[in-house]
Amino acid sequence: MRKKIDWEKEFQITAICREDMRDYFSDEEIASLDDADMKHIANKMSDAYMNTFWLDMQIIVEEALKYKKIERG
Repeated sequence: MRKKIDWEKEFQITAICREDMRDYFSDEEIASLDDADMKHIANKMSDAYMNTFWLDMQIIVEEALKYKKIERG
């Protein structure tokens, strides 16, 4: 018997935190960003990511399906 699939179940893709910025910006610069700034940055990152999301998703899903096919023999 096949499992029932929840077609609408969501899986988180990514998030951003101040720690992520430490390789690129000084602690002083990062500390100057309040939560509203971080929310704005996260929204802009989301917008930028969506520009390639659908193509990236297709490529990554194709890789996963290919791997599953190889794994099954």
